[in-house]
Amino acid sequence: MTQNFSLESRAVRERYSRQMLLPEIGEAGQKRLANSTALIVGAGGLGGPAACFLAASGVGVITLVDGDRVELSNLGRQIIHGTDRLGQAKVTSAASSLRALNPEIRVETVDGWVDEENAETLITAHDVVVDACDNFSTRYLLNALCHRIRRPLVTGAVLGFDGQVTLLQSGLDPTSPCYQCLYPEQPDAAANPTCATAGVVGALVGVVGSLQAMEALKVLLGIGNTRAGETLLINLLDGIFHRVRGVRLPECPVCGTPSP
Repeated sequence: MTQNFSLESRAVRERYSRQMLLPEIGEAGQKRLANSTALIVGAGGLGGPAACFLAASGVGVITLVDGDRVELSNLGRQIIHGTDRLGQAKVTSAASSLRALNPEIRVETVDGWVDEENAETLITAHDVVVDACDNFSTRYLLNALCHRIRRPLVTGAVLGFDGQVTLLQSGLDPTSPCYQCLYPEQPDAAANPTCATAGVVGALVGVVGSLQAMEALKVLLGIGNTRAGETLLINLLDGIFHRVRGVRLPECPVCGTPSP
């Protein structure tokens, strides 16, 4: 829980006053957020806006994981960083922004990568995981462990003018698919275009990262229709949003039912 959090404080009540007006949140929801923890893997284009809105909403503890440094080419879309922070660790830069935005919360950082050695410990310590990374191997690792540890995983991806967001809760819902059900074969990273090679429009990452934050908030608050296992596909060039429902695969090596 956030240290010294109290709705008796006038400043705290004022900070969260607009969202507390919503009957779905109110005082009880705000206290629930203060007692919540979120792990954000990636402190760049997607992780930045996701982290900002989770911090602004009052999520008590946010942990950022990223091993990159801030580069000039990041700043066209990663607005959590600034020109004065070039060369800084992204987690250090992002944490500074979050603490300035909301000093009522606690921000932890891991200047490195999620791997098989630290992933289980990190995931277990948090209530929800936001996948804002840019590589497939990390995404598949997060998926497998979130399923086993029974943590909700909000994954997002962007390229060009296209983005997608999916909430995965296969470890909590035996009918819901995991990421590997949706994409059974891990793509060859070397053969697939990336933002660095094919480009991306900056506003898109803000949209997708914000949607990831909203899905995480719904999970933490226990409100709304989370539509777990459905992928929201976005094309901002044509202004198209549509959903695709995933199916849990019995043969999935992560969440499938073993043959007798």
